Amino acid sequence: MSVADPATTVVWLAFAIGLVFGAVASWTRFCTMGAVADIANLGDWSRMRMWLLAIALAILGTTALHSAALIDVDRSIYRGRNLTWLSHLAGGLCFGFGMVLASGCGARTLLRIGAGSVKAVVVFIVLALVASMSLRGVLAVFRVEVLERVALHLPDGPGLPELIATLGLTPRPAPALCATLLGGGLLAAVLLCRPRLAAPQVLGGATVGALVVAGWYVSGHLGHLAEDPETLQEAYLATNSGRMESLTFVAPLAYTLELLLLWSDSSRRLTFAIASVLGVVCGSLAHALLSGSFRWEGFDDLEDTANHLVGAALMGFGGVVALGCTIGQGVSGVSTLAAGSLITLFAIIAGARLALAYQYWRAAGSG
Repeated sequence: MSVADPATTVVWLAFAIGLVFGAVASWTRFCTMGAVADIANLGDWSRMRMWLLAIALAILGTTALHSAALIDVDRSIYRGRNLTWLSHLAGGLCFGFGMVLASGCGARTLLRIGAGSVKAVVVFIVLALVASMSLRGVLAVFRVEVLERVALHLPDGPGLPELIATLGLTPRPAPALCATLLGGGLLAAVLLCRPRLAAPQVLGGATVGALVVAGWYVSGHLGHLAEDPETLQEAYLATNSGRMESLTFVAPLAYTLELLLLWSDSSRRLTFAIASVLGVVCGSLAHALLSGSFRWEGFDDLEDTANHLVGAALMGFGGVVALGCTIGQGVSGVSTLAAGSLITLFAIIAGARLALAYQYWRAAGSG
């Protein structure tokens, strides 16, 4: 491919987005699992407010792009006509529980790899393998034949406004109004609530939100072809799903491992998802080296190893079933106002809280 090839441009920009995410998230300690743990252990909402800030800005920015006809949010994987609510609920609970056992979500795993964690490398491999099994392997049968069969059909659309109308709560609100109220309300709550967020925390949340919007623009606008000259159909360049994509860190880990395993297969290509994964690791590594925080980290004992293996497996399965993770559904998906993304978001938080309670019980029993 030439430098001017649009697909190459999409891949390089995805790498740059991941690079910035890796560096900034490492510096500001942006971590969704840590946000839930801080509330449960310390009553500290600072990192949760960082996450909510990212969500608010992602909603407002994505809606602005959609309103300007630069992207079409209905072309993302989060906006299916059927609301597979059981998949979102079960997958979110599994992912949330698993990320506590594995010391962080998919994004945090990549950040820890860059900082020198051997534990995170093992989590990456297991998560990616189970995610592959859930996408196209033995676990995919259960996902499709059992979980995805339980669904709510939304004939008017898959978003929050359409769900409100379908349930008969109010007349269907305009998507832009819904986004403004939700995104603007979150933004006001985060920034006006005391104590005020420190500058690095504001930077962390704002950057993650902006990078999600940038991801939509790169894959959904720069990488969009109204008519592919080869297939004569609409296409999104350099994406694994064939739709527009933004930041998410479960299936992309599976795609990355598959590329490494099948590198000699000439049909395999770098994609938006894979490039963003590599960018996050490189960004985290750069931060660790420049800040002097790079440290080799291994497992403490057998129980620590088992927890991380089980947690990685739960994240791989849950993330695929729920169509995303704390970033993929919690920020990217919610930015499209997809009803399923909101279900997954709350299920992930509930799963993480259950896992923390389980850890407290284990610690009390061993003490």
